[in-house]
Amino acid sequence: MMADILRVHTWYGSVAAETKKGFLTVTDKKDGYSFLYPFGWQEVVIDGQDKVFKDVIEPLESVSVNTIPTVKQDIRELGSPQEVAEALIKKVLAPPSQKTKLVEAVEHDVDGKAYYTFEFTVQAPNFTRHALSAITIGNGKFYTVTTGANERRWEKMKDKLHTVIDSFQIFNV
Repeated sequence: MMADILRVHTWYGSVAAETKKGFLTVTDKKDGYSFLYPFGWQEVVIDGQDKVFKDVIEPLESVSVNTIPTVKQDIRELGSPQEVAEALIKKVLAPPSQKTKLVEAVEHDVDGKAYYTFEFTVQAPNFTRHALSAITIGNGKFYTVTTGANERRWEKMKDKLHTVIDSFQIFNV
């Protein structure tokens, strides 16, 4: 059973916080990570994704986690938050045909581990998705967690989506 208290990281550092009302916890003991997601989102299976939860009514409201093997020991070995975010958005997180914009990229530390978090938009022909990601390296893996919503729902959803990203944390396995 998960403890009532989780260590939740914010954009600026680390604070201890109770599990938030309206959220459920995912803990993956095999891959070594945990995060919160909004109550009501359903788990779906998507090839190439480690875990995916999405809103059944608003399909652009989702969270996904990916892990890939790496020999790197620290996210900072890949470059600055801005450099890494730009490369990931353009090459991995958005189709090459869509226009992307990095809003913000920052580095923060949780229990001695560096994380990069960033906010970006992806413009498709008929909608714009506003998204948040967190990335880090540990356990011989490169972790990426991404959440977002349709731009038209961003103001309503942004606090929930920040909670998802801010709650993401890896642990040794």
